[in-house]
Amino acid sequence: MNVIRRQFTKLRMRDFLIILLGTTLISIDVKYVLDPAGLVTGGVSGLAIVIKFLTGRIVDGGIPLWVSNVLLNVPIFLFAIYAEGFRSIIRTGISFVIMSIELAVMPDLPLLTDDLLLTSVYGGILFGLGTGIILTARSTSGGTDLLSKAIHSKLRFISMGRLIQILDGAVVIVGAVTFSVEHTLFAIISVYISGKLTDVIVDAGKRAKMCLIISEQNEEIAQTIMKELDRGVTGLKGKGMYTGNSKVILLCICSKHDIPDIKDIVRSYDKRAFFIINNVSEAMGEGFVEHWK
Repeated sequence: MNVIRRQFTKLRMRDFLIILLGTTLISIDVKYVLDPAGLVTGGVSGLAIVIKFLTGRIVDGGIPLWVSNVLLNVPIFLFAIYAEGFRSIIRTGISFVIMSIELAVMPDLPLLTDDLLLTSVYGGILFGLGTGIILTARSTSGGTDLLSKAIHSKLRFISMGRLIQILDGAVVIVGAVTFSVEHTLFAIISVYISGKLTDVIVDAGKRAKMCLIISEQNEEIAQTIMKELDRGVTGLKGKGMYTGNSKVILLCICSKHDIPDIKDIVRSYDKRAFFIINNVSEAMGEGFVEHWK
């Protein structure tokens, strides 16, 4: 009990609200977009849509989404606790509870549009937004993500990405058999949009640019960049293999908005300078993401 209490104390109200917002967007998407259109995009939510459709002839309206969500996630959570311990799934557990309640209390509404392309696009946008927001709070919506993480802890030779692809791919195949190939093709569009948008949200504020500058005027260029743009510059020792001369290579991590100014500074001192610009997936430290783990 003390462990549970300490973990919930660490969960700040801000994190809880972020998880609530992200989970609500996913619930709305599953309830009002993906389910009415019969778009199975993988995961437990996709499997719940299939179960609801298949049981429609047995139970009036089919087994509700929230029931399938609970029944499918409970064994996944138990396996995750066995594989990784209880404290690793607390945040995901909160998202799971919120989503189950929301799917249970949200009223049924008719399909907003018969256009499958439009539905798949907006379905992907909502799911990507929700997933990305949840991930920023170091949580997940459970399902295949949690199961893949737990399996990976036992089978380290299989990557998490590959496990997620296998599990979600299996659900999409079930959806293709249940509904139609056309629905599955549109579901793939939704999955693609969702994945791209999730990456954008998760990586927001972390991406940067890396500049490598080789010039005889390296001292003047470095001092101007540090003074005018307030960006740090590091001098790396290098050697021109053709001439055999020692050189100083300037390294500067900056935002994309700084690039035009840095180009102007370099050009003003040395029009023959060698200038390389690379993309940086994550930049952490002073001036970028300063609170990280």
